[in-house]
Formats: sequence, C-alpha cells, structure tokens
Amino acid sequence: MRQVVLDTETTGLDPQQGHRIIEIGCVEIENRRLTGRHYQCYLNPERDIDEAAVEVHGLTEAFLIDKPVFVQVANDFVDFVRGSELVIHNAPFDVGFLDYELGQVSTGVARISEICTVLDTLVLARNKHPGQRNSLDALCKRYEIDNSQRQLHGALLDAEILADVYLAMTSGQSSLSLREKRDEDDGENLRQRKRDPNRPPLLVIPASAEELDAHAERLAEIDSSSPEGCLWRQLEEQTEAG
Repeated sequence: MRQVVLDTETTGLDPQQGHRIIEIGCVEIENRRLTGRHYQCYLNPERDIDEAAVEVHGLTEAFLIDKPVFVQVANDFVDFVRGSELVIHNAPFDVGFLDYELGQVSTGVARISEICTVLDTLVLARNKHPGQRNSLDALCKRYEIDNSQRQLHGALLDAEILADVYLAMTSGQSSLSLREKRDEDDGENLRQRKRDPNRPPLLVIPASAEELDAHAERLAEIDSSSPEGCLWRQLEEQTEAG
C-alpha cells in the first residue's frame, strides 16, 4: 500500500473567502515504512496573509513573494499523490483547500477524491481515544513522538511528525523518519556472532492462560483499530492454513 502523509499551511481558515495554500508538505509511506521520498513547496498566494495565520506558521508575504503560484506546481503535486491514500490530520480542512486550488487550474483533476482516498487521523484518534485531546501535539505526547522542533507549524515537518504518530497509533513501525537515515544493506559494521557452545540451554517459560488471553485481546484491539488489520493475526491464519 502506498500512502502519502500530507499537511498544508494557508493564508487563513476558509478557501471560500479567497484564502490560499502557501505550503504543501508530503512524505511517502510504502508498506508501513517511510521511503525517504517527499514533496514540499512554498507558494505565493498573491494575497495578504491573516495575522493569526502568520503567528501559527511564521510564513510572511515577503518570504513568499518570489515563490511559484499553485498553477506552476499543480502537475508535479498531482503526480506525487496520484493513486495513494492520503493520511491527513483534520482532513476536511486540507482537502477543502486542495479542492479549491485544483478547481482554479487545468490539470484534469477537479477534486482530490478523483485520484486519492483519504484517511483522517483526527477521526482515527477520536475513535481510539474518545474524550481525550487529539491534537497533533497531544498525540505526540501520548505516543512519545519527538516534536521539539515544532515551535512553528511547517507543512513538511508536520507531515513527518504525523507519519510517526500514525504509524505508532496503528501499532506499526514508529522509529523511522526522514531525519533518521538507515542503510539496511550496509553490512560493514556488522560482526558475525557465534553461540557459545558451553552456554547452558535457555530457560523457556510458557505464557500463562491469563497472559494468552491478554495477548488475544490486544490483537483484537489492533485488528479493529488499524485500517490494515492485525498483521500478526494474518500471519497466524496463513500459517494455520498452510
């Protein structure tokens, strides 16, 4: 499965009042692993930016004056997200702005739903943690995701953080990020380790019935909350079927 975690920054709150996107940030996930591919651009909105919005993201008209307008990046953006599942926190906000921008240009795509499906992590979090705060910062604290660099909102940084939160919230790989580069094929630093022939056999302590029940309940929890279901359960079923 290919997913694109997406965030935007805007001039204000409502595209129907003429507000525009001024930054798009995306990171790519394939099979629940960050690939390192990303898409990011700043945009000249050709209008003023609400003061309250500047306080949130720090992007000013002076900074954006020499940046491209949306029509200049529209095709590249569409090509990057096409066919993916978009993972967005509070998706109606970002999708509303994207649909507005796409409606102003000729890319052959009038609405984001024509080329992508959308997963709203705010809805996912509210279902998983009813009655609790589910802002991105609150979820970072709950899942112990480092958001110390998030003094101001930035679309690419927030997309990176949301990717870590989403993977943790759905009990997947949560330690990878664009800020941590790994080379899994580089074996130079690996040393071969051999078992000590004189080592006594390991003591095997089987799980108790209570522990097995707790394990089964946890798998059922993951199965119901994760869009992909519980991979462990799927592997067990494949093993039993084989």
